[in-house]
Amino acid sequence: MIKLAFYGKGGIGKSTTVSNVSAALAEKGYTVMQIGCDPKADSTINLRREPEKAAVLDLLREKNQETTLEEVVTRGYRDVLLVEAGGPTPGLGCAGRGIIAAMEFLDDKKAYEVYHPDVVLFDVLGDVVCGGFAMPIREGYADQVYILTSGEAMSIHAAMNIALAVEMFQKRGYATLGGVIVNRRMVNQEEERIAKLCKDIHSSVVGILDFSKTVQEADDRHQTVIEAFPDSYAANMYRRLAEELLENAHD
Repeated sequence: MIKLAFYGKGGIGKSTTVSNVSAALAEKGYTVMQIGCDPKADSTINLRREPEKAAVLDLLREKNQETTLEEVVTRGYRDVLLVEAGGPTPGLGCAGRGIIAAMEFLDDKKAYEVYHPDVVLFDVLGDVVCGGFAMPIREGYADQVYILTSGEAMSIHAAMNIALAVEMFQKRGYATLGGVIVNRRMVNQEEERIAKLCKDIHSSVVGILDFSKTVQEADDRHQTVIEAFPDSYAANMYRRLAEELLENAHD
């Protein structure tokens, strides 16, 4: 089982990227589980086919240990397994608690043994790498961490912070940094800034996603571009990225 976590500044396109990678892997015949680690519980919206199910934390608050796997796991596009961690009411409680609760719940219910996913993808909120948001790294749930960034200053800054956190956890034997995924924003000196980032964090670019209105059109439909426009250049971008991630995982 391959387990990958995706981090990056909020708004950089993580959920779109992870959902399209999930779709691309499922298209190749892999059993994929995508776990949304965001209190908004909107990571998997572009893959959903069944009616939306409650997030893990919401159900645990309501039913505690009576909650079953079937109540939180949804099958989406090409049978991708979808789970949303959820979170507290805004302004109340720890936002990372939903991630902790979801990870513990999936372990307790032996979700990986039940569903046998070939690939598990964690879509983690923003650039926060502390508390529950660090759990996919800290607890060893993910084997590799990928950082999404553009050449924008705040995105680069977030990527640096994430890389430092991953380096710290790697020294403890947890997840390693798999590389950088560039979501181009066509800003000045973008390539130079990305190159400097990679040099500073001793990593490399594993995939480049060009700005695409096709992706935006698919998002508007609440679909992945793999599903909405399967023959498009944009769909093939994500297929190439998925291939690269598989190759990295097997190295």
